Amino acid sequence: MITKSLAATLLLALLAGCVTAPGGIDKTYTAKGQGSRVRFLVLHYTVGDKPSSLKTLTEQQVSAHYLVTDDPRPIVYGLVDETRAAYHAGNSSWKGFTQLNNSSIGIEIVNAGWKDTPQGRVFAPFPQTQIDALIPLVKDIVARHGILPENVVGHSDIAPLRKQDPGPLFPWRQLAQAGLVAWPDANRVAAVRQVFDIQVPDALWFQKKLASHGFGLTQTGQFDQATRTVLAAFQMKYRPANIAGEPDAETAAMLEVLTTPANAPLPPVPPAPLPEMRPVQPEPVIQPTPPVPPVTPPTPSLPPTTTPAAPLPAGQ
Repeated sequence: MITKSLAATLLLALLAGCVTAPGGIDKTYTAKGQGSRVRFLVLHYTVGDKPSSLKTLTEQQVSAHYLVTDDPRPIVYGLVDETRAAYHAGNSSWKGFTQLNNSSIGIEIVNAGWKDTPQGRVFAPFPQTQIDALIPLVKDIVARHGILPENVVGHSDIAPLRKQDPGPLFPWRQLAQAGLVAWPDANRVAAVRQVFDIQVPDALWFQKKLASHGFGLTQTGQFDQATRTVLAAFQMKYRPANIAGEPDAETAAMLEVLTTPANAPLPPVPPAPLPEMRPVQPEPVIQPTPPVPPVTPPTPSLPPTTTPAAPLPAGQ
């Protein structure tokens, strides 16, 4: 027969077991000072169809936490638990953080990528149904991990010198409209562009702004190939109509707005130049011409009159 004392002891042991994890770790207390290890969300395209993408992401070393298919009704596959690292980012950096596999969640999107044609490089579009499946997934992830909009990026952001995905046809603006991605305010861009229309900044300015935005870029002070490639990666996301990697006023204005706090003043717009004022030439003063006295023609001189001599008397 069990005594009251023994029953109380068994009850206490049972209650203790409810708060003790396997291995004897007591989970009674939870620290206030903690947060998710995940800082970044990285979007990719697979450069393949659904079967080849699944095969690559499940049977090879490369992996991702999620795969969004291109079926008429897209499927979202969870391939790696969010508590574990997936091998999707590779050699990467963003805002001073490097090797982002351990601090990011990766989403692969089934998409053919690009192919070169006689007319140039052609990228594959993303079906709207696929984007409609992607956006709720991104919303859920960023909400649970507290990922900032400026840290929702593409593979081309974190590794611009070797990756182009998800490419210029990925609809970043739709994600921005859902509040998931940082986007430059169009009115501020238009205002500050007037400054850069007068003169496009030099290479060092662009390199500093690109680094401030998040890219890992060596500041050489020259428009070298690396700088142009990073510029093209920025343009693919924010200005996909022209991704030549050339420094121009529109790209400069977008960079200025994205790297300036929303409540901070932008560079002042110079006043419009006044129209060129040409000095007024005084009217010429015309002096009256004095009258010219008439010229009297000289009177021709007549030959002298000769008086004939008187005849002499005869005989003399």
